[in-house]
Amino acid sequence: MKKMLLFPILLLTTALFTQVPAPVAPKAKLVQTVTKKGNEIVIPYQRWVLPNGLTVLIHEDHSDPIVHVDMTYHVGSNREQPGRSGFAHFFEHMMFQGSDNVADEEHFRIVTECGGTLNGTTNLDRTNYFETLPSNMLEIGLWLEADRMGFLLDAVTQQKFEIQRSTVKNERGQNYDNRPYGLVNEKVIAALYPKNHPYSWPTIGYIEDLNRVDVNDLKKFFLRWYGPNNAVLTVAGDVDPKQVIALVEKYYGSIPRGPEVKNLPKSSVSIDKDRYISYEDNIRFPLLQFNWPTASSFTDDEAALDVLANLLSGSSKGSIFYNNFIKTNKAVNASVSNPSSELHGRFTVTVLPYPMYNLSQMDSMIRSALIEFEKKGVSDEDLKKFKATHEADVINSLSSVSGKASQLAAYFTFTGNADFIKVDLQRYQKVTKEDVMRVYNKYIKGKPAVIISVYPKGKPEMKAKEDTYVSPPRDLNTPESEEYKNLKYVKAKDSFDRSKKPQPGPNPVIKVPDYWQETLPNGLKLIGTRSDELPSITMQINIEIGHRFEDPSKAGIANLLADLLNESTQKTAAEKISDQLELLGSEISVSAGLNDITYTINSLTKNLDATLKILEEMMFFPKFDSLEFKRSKKMILESIENQKTQPTVIADNVFRKLMYGQGSVLSTPVIGTKESVGQVSLEDVIAYYNSNFSPSVTNVVVVGDVSKELLLPKIEFLKKWNNKKVVRSLPPAPAPVNKTTVYFVDKSKAAQTEFRFGHPSIPYDATGDYYKSTLMNFPLGGGFSGRINLFIREEKGWAYNAYGFFRGSKYDGSWYAFAGIRADATDSALGEFMRIIKEYHTTGITEKELSFTKNSIGQSDALKFEQPGQKAGFLLRLLDYNLDKTYIEKQGEILKTITKADLDAYAKKMLQPENMIITVVGDKEKWYAGIEKKAKELGYEVVELDADGNIIVKVPPKEEKKEEIKPPYNYETKDKKNPKKKKKKD
Repeated sequence: MKKMLLFPILLLTTALFTQVPAPVAPKAKLVQTVTKKGNEIVIPYQRWVLPNGLTVLIHEDHSDPIVHVDMTYHVGSNREQPGRSGFAHFFEHMMFQGSDNVADEEHFRIVTECGGTLNGTTNLDRTNYFETLPSNMLEIGLWLEADRMGFLLDAVTQQKFEIQRSTVKNERGQNYDNRPYGLVNEKVIAALYPKNHPYSWPTIGYIEDLNRVDVNDLKKFFLRWYGPNNAVLTVAGDVDPKQVIALVEKYYGSIPRGPEVKNLPKSSVSIDKDRYISYEDNIRFPLLQFNWPTASSFTDDEAALDVLANLLSGSSKGSIFYNNFIKTNKAVNASVSNPSSELHGRFTVTVLPYPMYNLSQMDSMIRSALIEFEKKGVSDEDLKKFKATHEADVINSLSSVSGKASQLAAYFTFTGNADFIKVDLQRYQKVTKEDVMRVYNKYIKGKPAVIISVYPKGKPEMKAKEDTYVSPPRDLNTPESEEYKNLKYVKAKDSFDRSKKPQPGPNPVIKVPDYWQETLPNGLKLIGTRSDELPSITMQINIEIGHRFEDPSKAGIANLLADLLNESTQKTAAEKISDQLELLGSEISVSAGLNDITYTINSLTKNLDATLKILEEMMFFPKFDSLEFKRSKKMILESIENQKTQPTVIADNVFRKLMYGQGSVLSTPVIGTKESVGQVSLEDVIAYYNSNFSPSVTNVVVVGDVSKELLLPKIEFLKKWNNKKVVRSLPPAPAPVNKTTVYFVDKSKAAQTEFRFGHPSIPYDATGDYYKSTLMNFPLGGGFSGRINLFIREEKGWAYNAYGFFRGSKYDGSWYAFAGIRADATDSALGEFMRIIKEYHTTGITEKELSFTKNSIGQSDALKFEQPGQKAGFLLRLLDYNLDKTYIEKQGEILKTITKADLDAYAKKMLQPENMIITVVGDKEKWYAGIEKKAKELGYEVVELDADGNIIVKVPPKEEKKEEIKPPYNYETKDKKNPKKKKKKD
């Protein structure tokens, strides 16, 4: 077992093996058992406590052969010191970089090879790490989490630290600096909270703090907060609690207790007057946001504030903010929320007006809307709507073992009571009209707020007011807190060998859903499966009249139609429909996609009949109101213009145009273009509906607590749907790409460079060349452990993620890869991306990668059929491609028998590095010269485009010759000095 001590002068990193050997793991104590009684909403569980303070929650659910393991540490950014921000989030990254018995990058590889998924998240108050696995992999999940809890620090090297520091900077660039409005939260909290308040800095931290710290600062943070006594381990799924607790005792029992942790005190935050702040951003729509300090989470005031936020905006088209801002065509968005956290909360009103309005007007309108609410007050129906919707949301949140595990962990971490769901429900059900007005008067009415204006570049005159507040300078040289002194790293002493990865148990039986099918006389096809795990039903109605079938000159018409189908009917105004659905706790939404217009319906079983009556009205009696059409069209046109401010959307849109060609409808996004949407009239939308809305091109999927026999009598309105012949034409297949070309789009001052790579490929099939191509691609770009991501992100730290995959429908397909690259690595990334693709195309898959692919994909089926959405997607595929569920078995047989030679042949055939479209969106002033030089070295032409994909200038390559293929980078040994060095046999 290799141990590395990079800084021997620092005592905390030296392992002190002074513990008394523990041949028998300490015994856990069962302290609570919660069971379900009748129809109550509850998550049954057992709670155990180990002598070292670790709390263990076990929820037993045998409905699917999967298990979810969640490790929640009660540490978030609120435990950091001023000037040392971002530590908790940084450790979220470092916890995936290996430990004593798990090699670098092996955590992702092991879980993926087991057929599982994993991730980690950090917020203000906690950090969690989690895996969802086939149930026979339970022990592996527990072993992994234990190893990084008790055996991490010797594996935290300076090299890993530097790579992840770069990755975190890329994440910040992608999600904050390079995203419209990405800095709003950071600037608001700095103005809202007192200097050095634990919520006054963002979870991701500041770049200057990340630059200043070293690996030893990080190690101290871990020793202080990541002990078993500050953690909750939650195991949910197809498990035997006795087996779970035996394994927990084995792997966690000997890990030493960490320093004691006390809850931080709740904070009372107040400001004496309105604080106006502002900043400039690369946006089309200005933003105005009010922020009032409010109550912490899990309090009665939080519940009443949540109701208040919902009444002001929520999802209702009858709300004051919808009527005053959206319906009147003054704003593209107007929302109210109450994001509360452990120590404190804030009430937020956000409005994005159309560019013709300035933010001072929005300031007055927001204040007027609040006065209007105050005069109107709260009605009994308002409360009924909220409570019905909230109950449905709680029930639907329990549709997966991961959802239940996360809820148990959060409840225990923040309340000390994992059974808090009953209290939580009651907390909202007991809110009265008086409570809502009380919190309005206490926190909002006449109270000062932090008011931020975000204005488009060069237009400071649009902000609400001149700034009246400047956040105080941050303390960058705060002395290290005493709680980080004299910490010692003490490893557990065991009677077994932790370096041996546990062996999985017997493979679970995969539960492919049983289903029924029915074709109605009018041609409509139905498919469904019954599940009584929750008293709810999910339906999808897919009408194959989406973007693909539009006239290119009127691209976006299906999207416009879907918008109007969400609005008023001939019988009922949109606001009333919204109210009716809220009272039922139901949802009906209509959306347009590449192939379909889709109705998505969610209903509690008890309210299905009433929900279907609303659905019937929305489907067959749309009003097509001219004012609603004008509003929808305006919003879409403004959104299209707004896309030009977003590098990621520019990259996607330009790549699409290059892939499908100027004349194809597929060269445009589903939303359409300014020119095409501008030509669509209301009469066009009505004609599109009348010509294409037919049961002959419709599939219906039903999942949930209803049988075929009970459902069919409820959908008589679908049986009466008149059949009509739908005449459609398909766009031409994309033309082959003749040579690899780099297309550069300037995005001035972009914090990152967006890359898109790809070429046309074959349509989807379940068991043919497409499926086999996805197997071939898996080790290249199909996940975190793919070659592309391992090199671009993990080896170089150039991107937050980098993937490549096949995309296919029954009509066409493509191979597509993407990454948001650190700007100063733009030219290097282009060369390395293509090197990796060419290498794989030429040399193919390794035997180790083949084994990894077979294990990972073969075992992942256990996770595919748990949630209603997953089941609906599976059933829809059966209808779309005329399959039956035996295709899963056929895929398994292909996977089992496919060889390295087979996949190598697919790599040569299906990957086309010499015929690739490469789109690069970045800062021309800084990075164009580097791209131009690198492209010429590779023998590629460079074509500069504008944000609409129109040619500006071409730069021919120096010479038309293929790049020399260098010896391949060894992805298994990572030995760059001698890439030909033979690796040891597995």
